[in-house]
Amino acid sequence: MINDYLAFIERKQHLGTMDGFDPLFMPDKLFDFQKSLVDWSLRKGRCAIFADCGLGKTAMALVWAENVVRKTNGRVLILTPLAVGSQFVSEGIKFGVECLQSRDGSLNSKIVIANYERLHYFKPEDFEGVVCDESAILKNFDGETKKSVTDFMRKIRYRMLGTATPSPNDYIELGTSSEALGEIGYVDMLKMFFKADNDSYAQGGGVGRHSKNPFGGKFRFRGHAEKDFWRWVCSWARAIRKPSDLGFDDRLFTLPALETRQHMIKCSTPRDGMLIALPAHGLQEQREERRKTLTERCETAAELITENGGPSIAWCHLNPEGDLLEKLIPGAAQVSGSDSIEHKEETLDAFRNGEVQFLVSKPDICGHGLNFQHCAHQTFFPSHSFEQWYQAIRRSWRFGQTRPVQIDVVTSEGESRVLANLQRKSAAAETMFERLVSLMSQELKIEKKSHNLKPIKLPAFV
Repeated sequence: MINDYLAFIERKQHLGTMDGFDPLFMPDKLFDFQKSLVDWSLRKGRCAIFADCGLGKTAMALVWAENVVRKTNGRVLILTPLAVGSQFVSEGIKFGVECLQSRDGSLNSKIVIANYERLHYFKPEDFEGVVCDESAILKNFDGETKKSVTDFMRKIRYRMLGTATPSPNDYIELGTSSEALGEIGYVDMLKMFFKADNDSYAQGGGVGRHSKNPFGGKFRFRGHAEKDFWRWVCSWARAIRKPSDLGFDDRLFTLPALETRQHMIKCSTPRDGMLIALPAHGLQEQREERRKTLTERCETAAELITENGGPSIAWCHLNPEGDLLEKLIPGAAQVSGSDSIEHKEETLDAFRNGEVQFLVSKPDICGHGLNFQHCAHQTFFPSHSFEQWYQAIRRSWRFGQTRPVQIDVVTSEGESRVLANLQRKSAAAETMFERLVSLMSQELKIEKKSHNLKPIKLPAFV
């Protein structure tokens, strides 16, 4: 009777299960913190690793996949962003893991690498495990990619998500990740830990304590649910910015200096109806300001890249910006949304291999998963998206980079509010991720202590 009641209470805690197995393969080339994460993720069976750029998510995913292959004698599918598949193949050779890319759905290896865009070529019943690299793609609640990936993974026993930037104050991403792993569904998560609070921001709600409601309004934590929420997240995910977050040595993972320089362009013609140039209010005015200063901003970015001389990336947001930058920068190659998948992959591989010195693209096209440590210079036109900014600079400023990284931010006086908003979001995200790691560290200590507790023997009369 008592055992049944204890089992009932345990089920109500929603801490997930350890549904995996002990590692069968662990190469010596993995760092100690990587081995610890792989060990936990394999024993967990279905998990998420939120590890910062350059901490070896590719290597950990490959070793995880190889273990699943050896355990089940089946196949594992690794889904990646555009042009990241070749990086997995290269890392596989380094770590003794055989894997091959598939562009047409062919099952040419036990570990199959494919872009998200090619998921429709595959069938879930052909795989025992699946890895989603840069799984932040799942945070779009209504997105087709999120739906197709979640549906594909639904009945696969072993699942792993990996991303560098889970937004700590964006519970949508945590909820959709949980749903993809087969933990609590997104809507059930909201009902369990949150309640609707449409006026929370107007009343001064704290940053990071609320999340956008896809059905309208805001959510905030129920009563004392915040601690239980993070305890639940910790049961299926690990967050790490540096090895010491898990108690390991940071000496081999020190980032070089990051220098950000601002270049302000004066708008020669005020916006319609204005006598003088004033800071733009609202998205419509900001878009107008961006169009009016397009030529001046692109010319400045091109000059900065030419002066630098070495490999550089020119990030843009508008198609006309990309076209003009490609024209102004000698030898530059552009990757645009209208290009074929094959052309995009060929161009990005050429830049990575040094055949192309200057790359022009948008952060939402080439800002995820790519390793460009050979490049230490970028130009950037700011937007309101912190994620685009973070992912863009992290293509170069990541562990493994040996030189200081220089980011030239080119903007106009009228867009000063855009730059200020981006800087505010950057500071808020840093604060919130520190909080996320701190909360997870506390839960890991509690979890470790609970594992070390000796079982209590009940008296015979109970």
